Amino acid sequence: MAKKEKKDTREISIKVEWILVGILSILLIGSIFTSGFSHLPFNLKSPFKSSVLGEETIDPEELKQKIADYMKSEYQYDAEVTEVIDDSDSDLYKIKIKIADTEYESYASKNGKFLYPERLEVTTEAEAASYPQQDIPDVLLFTMSYCPYGNQAEDFVKPVYDLLKDKANIEPHYVIYGSSQGYEGSEYCLDSENQYCSMHGIGELNQDVRELCTYKYQKDKFWDFVMAANEKCDYSNIDECWEGVAQEVGINTQQIKTCQAEEAYDLLAYEVQLNNQYGITGSPSILINEQEYAGNRTPEDFKLAVCSSFVSEPGECAQVLEDTSDAANGSCE
Repeated sequence: MAKKEKKDTREISIKVEWILVGILSILLIGSIFTSGFSHLPFNLKSPFKSSVLGEETIDPEELKQKIADYMKSEYQYDAEVTEVIDDSDSDLYKIKIKIADTEYESYASKNGKFLYPERLEVTTEAEAASYPQQDIPDVLLFTMSYCPYGNQAEDFVKPVYDLLKDKANIEPHYVIYGSSQGYEGSEYCLDSENQYCSMHGIGELNQDVRELCTYKYQKDKFWDFVMAANEKCDYSNIDECWEGVAQEVGINTQQIKTCQAEEAYDLLAYEVQLNNQYGITGSPSILINEQEYAGNRTPEDFKLAVCSSFVSEPGECAQVLEDTSDAANGSCE
């Protein structure tokens, strides 16, 4: 029974991740005025009203109850706001919401009308931290193959890869968990020692391996495979779904099966080594010349960051990328 409760808790956590991603996908940055800034946030009353700064501040205890009532009525989750902190930098309350033993950090307006799953910094990557420079930059993208935030990262990294090609070394890598993070058993782990596990289950871990095999042996098909698998499969059906998707994008599936059968442990051991080396615990995590990327999650901002890490920028960096991605600043960890 304990094992089932553990599984149910993780399934709820996965659902909450997707709820937060959905909320954030409609959160748009508005205009900046002398009185502050306005969003279209996750609104406790209406999603199409912006906060009016200067209104009376709600009592923290009243705010806790209001958010708990909202999460129950709208999403049928028993939520507890465990902490309300005055965030002076943003004129918001920073809050911690606990759902099914998992705690999420969010923000709320001080008048109690709006819940912001993330505080988005209105800063372009051109204004952000500089990166060490190399002739050919090394970019390491760490994801879980079915972390929703990781999938969104792939959406803004791929246009930069398509633009720069081999002028930058953009490598996919994966966040691997184990017993030290509380994961164990065949539902989550490949091995009986619980060294190689994944947050969203064994299907996700298997797909991590298949994507590593594709990158190693059929690199030109990697991004097509990843994007198609993201669109047409999910963590619960990927073990049955992947082969048809791979064939659609022209992958030699037998080569991938052979690699998975013979090389999975070696590939995963290297990923664990990199996770430990760079202190990677969440998806997505991105390093540019070994420095963490913390800029806005759009193709253009990410391109600016990578281009700033060249000793001499290639001509492709002058091209402006359309900011089609709508990525949330969250992570699976």
